Amino acid sequence: MDRRSEIRDFLASRRARITPQQAGLPAYGAHRRVPRLRREEVAMLAGVSDYYTRLERGNLDGASEGVLEGIAAALQLDEAERTHLFDLARTTARTTARPRRGPGQQRVRPSVQTMLDAMTGAPAVVRNGRLDILATNPLGRALYAPLYRDPVRPANHARFCFLDPAAHEFWVDWERAANDTVGILRTEAGRTPCDKALSDLVGELSTRSEDFRTRWAKHNVNLHRTGAKRIHHPVVGRLELDFEMLHLPADPELAMLVYTPQPGTPSADALQLLASWAASQNHPDMTPAAEPTPSGSPLL
Repeated sequence: MDRRSEIRDFLASRRARITPQQAGLPAYGAHRRVPRLRREEVAMLAGVSDYYTRLERGNLDGASEGVLEGIAAALQLDEAERTHLFDLARTTARTTARPRRGPGQQRVRPSVQTMLDAMTGAPAVVRNGRLDILATNPLGRALYAPLYRDPVRPANHARFCFLDPAAHEFWVDWERAANDTVGILRTEAGRTPCDKALSDLVGELSTRSEDFRTRWAKHNVNLHRTGAKRIHHPVVGRLELDFEMLHLPADPELAMLVYTPQPGTPSADALQLLASWAASQNHPDMTPAAEPTPSGSPLL
């Protein structure tokens, strides 16, 4: 992932979605060649004169916080996009001097695993920015059981989403899950450009999945801190769960995701059933077997 290309394509993609009218500029009628903002218009809105052209060519070296704030305002960046812009600027100088970081061995501290295990009523997992699932409680492992069908370890959310056909059934809103997944990886690429394992993962997904390639080219980013998930689980069926992402200050590269249903809903009952099923499994990966449907055909 070439850093200058990342900067150039991100800024150009944000500029391409804004019309002069949206930016509060006068329209120029039918003689305007392109509907999007021009570079000089962004420069004027950001108060950076012709300096913006150099920035959009991928050179953020020396760009001050004030300049970046001006660009963020001119391009109407949301919080995730603004954070990504600042990450790109912060890491640009370092990437030319640092070799790519190897995958390393990320470990979940015993105290974190103990905390996970104490959470018996809610699925909980610990993941890194590459969406590797590094630790779970039993209910979290049961919730993500389809991800563990792939023998590659650690189980990876992005690899499942784009390379396993079962993901299209598992995620009721697969399109949204796919967009969120790519947005998280794009955010992580801006934050840790020297992560070789992340580059390798992006390369693998780009090679094997057109769905991934199409989304990756859009340069969308996502902080994915809280929200709702709709899942069709192969054992208990439909689950509608809220999630919260909890940062681990002592492990800044890791985050804990905790899923909860609304009390008294069918999802709460299904989650209790999933907990009972998880307790009955002996295999550590708890791969779900095919369950019979009422018609007698296997539930895939």
